[in-house]
Amino acid sequence: MSATTESAPTAQEVMATRRRNAGRMKDGRPRSPVAMIVMLLLVVLWSLPTIGLLITSFRTRSAAETSGWWEALWVGGWTTQNYRAVFEQADLGTAFLNGILVAVPATIIPIMFAAFAAYAFTFMDFKGKDVLFIVIVAVMVVPIQVAFQPLLDLLGPRGLGISGQYLAVWLLHTGFGMPLCIYVLRNYMASLPFSVVESARIDGCSNFQIFWKLIAPMAMPAMAAFATLQFLWVWNDLLIAKLFLTNNNTTVIVKLQQLLGTQGQGAELLTAGAFISMVLPMIVFFVLQNFLVRGMTSGAVKG
Repeated sequence: MSATTESAPTAQEVMATRRRNAGRMKDGRPRSPVAMIVMLLLVVLWSLPTIGLLITSFRTRSAAETSGWWEALWVGGWTTQNYRAVFEQADLGTAFLNGILVAVPATIIPIMFAAFAAYAFTFMDFKGKDVLFIVIVAVMVVPIQVAFQPLLDLLGPRGLGISGQYLAVWLLHTGFGMPLCIYVLRNYMASLPFSVVESARIDGCSNFQIFWKLIAPMAMPAMAAFATLQFLWVWNDLLIAKLFLTNNNTTVIVKLQQLLGTQGQGAELLTAGAFISMVLPMIVFFVLQNFLVRGMTSGAVKG
């Protein structure tokens, strides 16, 4: 019996392979110089406002009013007093914690209920399923502003009496976020293999067991993707927090709006506070960005 042995590639061959693949992407397609230049320009244009905000937050009010942020290197006017004043005068630290207490439950609750609903719409048969799903999708067209007055009556003193509490804001964000979450998760679950669910049912698993042990782990990229978007929406919300929370438990975004006076006073504090409010959403986005891309593209093509 003869055996063929393959010799290991030499250093020259490895370097030649690397040079051939240097101009190609991971899927083998050649890199486009035009696309790379366009992407670089888009990154620069997208980053300019953030860079300008950061530089302005470290400048005095007079320097920011008399010169642009791009002139800060030779004009000067640097200070750290803006950040100290934000925490000392505006109590932004407490508002930051209030924002976390609002955003985290308002992100988890709608995803939890929407995941069960998406499973039912995808893997269960019941009367009126398609009509109910169409109604839920149609609710996304209705602007949330038209619901504020009825909800103020329902949650206020003439109704449930929970206006001004975290519970009211959690319920509102859950109601406003669930239609889109159900739509996204249902489309993602529809791309999962139905044979896995059928095999689990043959083995005697209940719908609850199938959901927790099979569907939920497979749908985790979509859940994490929507969790990223929902957290950013809730964190940056101004209207709901301003209408349904008090000044004692309001969020950081409302505090930022209150920093700017009617005559423009407090503008130097607004830039520092705005950059502080961006820190947590940026951390959440960078941590979950891989799930965001996977969750948004995995269910786009079924097959």
